[in-house]
Amino acid sequence: MSNFDLNKILRPHILSLAPYSSARDEYTGHIGIFLDANENPYGSVTEADYNRYPDPYQANIKQKLVPIKNISAEQIFLGNGSDEPIDLLTRATCTPGKDHVIILPPTYGMYEVSASIHDIIIDKVSLTSDYLIDIQGVLSAVTPDTKIIWICSPNNPTGNVMQHEAIQTILENFNGLVVVDEAYIDFTETPSWIQHLDQYPNLVVLQTFSKAWGLAGIRVGMCFASAGLIRILNKIKPPYNISLPAQQALLQGLDSIEKKDKMVAEILKERASLCNMLADLSLVIKVHPTDANFLLVQFEDAKAVMDYLISETIIVRDRSRVHLCDGCLRITVGTKEENETLIESLKKFQLNGIMA
Repeated sequence: MSNFDLNKILRPHILSLAPYSSARDEYTGHIGIFLDANENPYGSVTEADYNRYPDPYQANIKQKLVPIKNISAEQIFLGNGSDEPIDLLTRATCTPGKDHVIILPPTYGMYEVSASIHDIIIDKVSLTSDYLIDIQGVLSAVTPDTKIIWICSPNNPTGNVMQHEAIQTILENFNGLVVVDEAYIDFTETPSWIQHLDQYPNLVVLQTFSKAWGLAGIRVGMCFASAGLIRILNKIKPPYNISLPAQQALLQGLDSIEKKDKMVAEILKERASLCNMLADLSLVIKVHPTDANFLLVQFEDAKAVMDYLISETIIVRDRSRVHLCDGCLRITVGTKEENETLIESLKKFQLNGIMA
């Protein structure tokens, strides 16, 4: 069983750090004559009232998330996309030039980028050939200076869910943070790891509003963890990290869960259809199983297919140079019309023998 102690994995100066105190930290009321934050009292240059700073801790949004996620508000952090908590978790725990993180390629690229920015040592443990966690490989890679293990599930770019028992074993045998990134959790029937937060104090779960909720443009990600770790993230984040327009959009969006669920159902329906249509094409070697809103597809000549689709202004993601993804393109599930246009273009490419 893990002997996790949050204070032991945090950088020492973070514990004693005095955070910036904003005007909205010192007075949290909503009524009064506000002469404390050097704001413009006459309004903004737009028709909207953007002249006042937003709530630095997004209390109204968190209260709406509590019943949705079945978690306490003290266990929720909201960031500028999931990339902000990825960065903050790295900065809070890892000493540059000394500490390690473990990533499991192929996986989401920001774990490595964030570590590299902060001069953190990156230990890579490859997924297996069927894109699952090598449990013993991960545990063998742990050093006394390993602070974070990053696990993406459903995984980007492969689309599959990581095995429950592997994550559980790592949580129980590692004294650092185990971050499970669930950006695509809404597209799988697999339960979220959020329900295990009280069981594992070293567990951190990331989710996002960018995928299922259709709010990629407002850049808000969710981080769920122990109340103690959330306090640390709030301590080191920029004071007003979620803008007022983003908070307003979120408050509106959280009242539209039925619309989100309807969009997810449509995406899942189109995902199944797109899988079948792609599998019927002779130029496709394999459509990898997926629990996300995208497909990893192996082609006979991925570069030729990619170049042709670009010429048809159909944009997919070339993952052929990514570890274990030789010859693969990542294709986001589009609307029925978009998916049919994609398949028609691929059929035309196939029929004309363009690959020859």
